[in-house]
Amino acid sequence: MSTHNPSRPVGVDELKRAWQALNAGEFRTGPGAGKGPRGRGAAAEDNWSPADGEHTIAVIGSAGSVGASTVALATGLAAAAPVRVIECCSVTASGLAAASTAELGLHPTDWRQGKRDHVLLERASEVLAGVDEVPLPTEAQNQTQLTILDIGWEAGQLLATDCWLAEAVRVADQIVLVTTATVPGMRRAGVAMDLLAGYWKSEQIALAVRGPRRKKWPRGLEHAGGPAVRRALDADRCVEIPEDRELAVKGLDSRPVPAPLISAARQLLEPAHLPTDTSESA
Repeated sequence: MSTHNPSRPVGVDELKRAWQALNAGEFRTGPGAGKGPRGRGAAAEDNWSPADGEHTIAVIGSAGSVGASTVALATGLAAAAPVRVIECCSVTASGLAAASTAELGLHPTDWRQGKRDHVLLERASEVLAGVDEVPLPTEAQNQTQLTILDIGWEAGQLLATDCWLAEAVRVADQIVLVTTATVPGMRRAGVAMDLLAGYWKSEQIALAVRGPRRKKWPRGLEHAGGPAVRRALDADRCVEIPEDRELAVKGLDSRPVPAPLISAARQLLEPAHLPTDTSESA
């Protein structure tokens, strides 16, 4: 009796992916070569840097569900074209899955693309177990491209991982740290800002706080984040992100993003002197 296990059936979609990977050079050359579901390793092909004239903004949430994807999309809508938002998280953690008004399909590089007005949205199509499994971005299509990286990973985990995304954040033109107007939110923001301070000057880090206006914050909240957050507040590097009850319940979808939110996000573009979009659509 043969003890050989029969090979499992291979579907057409899998064969197509294998062919695309072969053409792109994304295949294993030996046992254990590479890492991750696509066999990516630490080769030079895994490095990425912005194109000439491409401006990058990294949006990092101090914790989950603080509104980082909402801020990233609102900032993209507030900016003048050409702009794209790359959601750099697992498909299971996507906040932009329903945000497109037009789906463009799956790109050969495994990014699922969509459009929202003048903004190109790119999100992962697979489950990603770690930061180092985020696929490389597609090539910038414009010489004056604004690329917003919606990080989707905890700052400490990101900066401790050797991958293209960590390096892209380290060399980003601007950092936006998103948090909530709560004591835990401010504490987490303070820790994240201390980590980020090792790579950027304080004026390159903006603090986006979702919640009531600052004048209505509870007493002591401004000091809950420690010196780093207090310095950002004193230097007017804090943008108030208004709370939208319907958006908080239903999340991002094809409905218009509230105008006050886009107006607030427009302030995040001012330090980099980036052109803003003046149309009313969102």
